[in-house]
Amino acid sequence: MIYQSPVQANDFHPNTQAYFDGACVAVTGGSGFIGSHVVEQLLALGARVIVPSRQAAPPFLAHLGDRIEIRPCDFQHLSQAISGIDEADVVMNLAASVAGIEYNATHPETVFRDNMRTFLNVIEAALQVQVRRFLVVSSACIYPRRCLVPTPETEGFADSPEPTNAGYGWAKRMEEYAATAAVTEHGLEVAIARPYNAYGPRDNFNPESSHVLPALILKADETTDGTLPVWGDGTPTRSFLYVDDFARGLIEVTARYATADPLNIGASEEVSIGAAANMVAEIVGRRRGTAITPTFIPTSLTGQPRRDCDTTKLEYALGFRPNVGLREGLERSIDWFMGNRELALIAHHQ
Repeated sequence: MIYQSPVQANDFHPNTQAYFDGACVAVTGGSGFIGSHVVEQLLALGARVIVPSRQAAPPFLAHLGDRIEIRPCDFQHLSQAISGIDEADVVMNLAASVAGIEYNATHPETVFRDNMRTFLNVIEAALQVQVRRFLVVSSACIYPRRCLVPTPETEGFADSPEPTNAGYGWAKRMEEYAATAAVTEHGLEVAIARPYNAYGPRDNFNPESSHVLPALILKADETTDGTLPVWGDGTPTRSFLYVDDFARGLIEVTARYATADPLNIGASEEVSIGAAANMVAEIVGRRRGTAITPTFIPTSLTGQPRRDCDTTKLEYALGFRPNVGLREGLERSIDWFMGNRELALIAHHQ
């Protein structure tokens, strides 16, 4: 069952449609979970899309055939970064090395180093190729543990990032700084998006590196005794954003807010992990015809106690709001997982 983003050109602001129609856009990370949806939506807007990738035949892009150009590329090497984005008018930098809370908490140096090396090579390549615009995809992981909730963009460099995601959080802060410095020194047009927790079709279901929702979906699907183990006591909260809305938000920010000023991309819907686990258990159980009950493990890692996106600035600047709520998004995500289980479990091992 191929999932293709239902978002079409008329779902975007007219200025966004005009900006991308005929533009050549390089999407780093375009073969991955979020990036593949960005690629589909850019094609709907009439863009020419380049996807630099270490994969010769990315499975999430197979249905697009020759509508995109896939270039062999490893961003750990500057020369390949340059050839990977050459001819692009716009670079949307989604390339990142990130995993679930356990891996991030135990590999902070690795996560920081891998992300910084990739980012610095990509932005240096963008300067050498002379692209006109560059999107930084930052993260809500830059925010400190004791931030204001809902969290406005002004909290981005207050205190240190949440400790369980410190390597990733510091890398994303430095990416924002490096891109802003490129504006001052080189005149590069820069847009900065700070997205919140993404989920949806093509998510990472690898149990060694997945985030909370795909991890819960996989465990619910595999349960043999009707229990769904959940890390923590269920009280931490998150602001989940469905992938189609995530991709649409990145595209709108790129086209209409290239001011080197960060914008949160998220939903103003704070949901506890416990509530999300109950939704997953109910939906998967209904599809399997069995009762599933979450069981909480309070001694496990839980990350930031609360995460809720302040969308005030986003709504004011772009008039952007998500279209898909959590329950509908989970229904779609679980349907995709159950129809593509083999692909879901191997895609992020490659």
